Amino acid sequence: MQVEFRVLELLASRLCHELISPVGAINNGIELLSEGDSGFVRDATALIGQSGRRAAARLQFYRFAYGAGSVGGGVPEPKALVAGLLDGGKVHCNWPASLDALPAEWQKLACNLMLLAVEALPRGGTVTLAREGKGVAAMVASETVNLTPEMKAALAPAAEVATLTARTVHAYFTARYAERVGARLTLTEADKRATFTVT
Repeated sequence: MQVEFRVLELLASRLCHELISPVGAINNGIELLSEGDSGFVRDATALIGQSGRRAAARLQFYRFAYGAGSVGGGVPEPKALVAGLLDGGKVHCNWPASLDALPAEWQKLACNLMLLAVEALPRGGTVTLAREGKGVAAMVASETVNLTPEMKAALAPAAEVATLTARTVHAYFTARYAERVGARLTLTEADKRATFTVT
């Protein structure tokens, strides 16, 4: 399966965006320490520690979700990766034990589905992952489920790479990865609910 260079650029842009905030916070903490005021030391140390953990959690998640690595060899289980990514945020994810028995490529797909579902919850909420027949589903229910036309277009089999942005490239990547494992991603919508299913 060939991936156009623009898709790689957009994925890299998205990854950098995810890391800017925690890395910037680490820099802020270091600046506080350099001021030499002992009153700032505790706050600065806490800020650096929290931001470092957040950056590491994001790197580990995206290494698995976008990279060529698989579970094992020091990589945490996908459920732990998801928990680390969402820790302290507005979205909670239910990851059932039944997903742990899936092949690594399907667990990777579940992680990407989860992230796709998170994007539909701008004000927070819960993502529920589940086995769906021979596939996986990610369900969201909230007062503010936001499925933009651009996201839907990126999910389509005939999506145009030229129209992708850093915001929509994940939807495109997830749909193409589903095709790579011999599956298809579909989206169903109901009142204040949405379900992304790969079968």
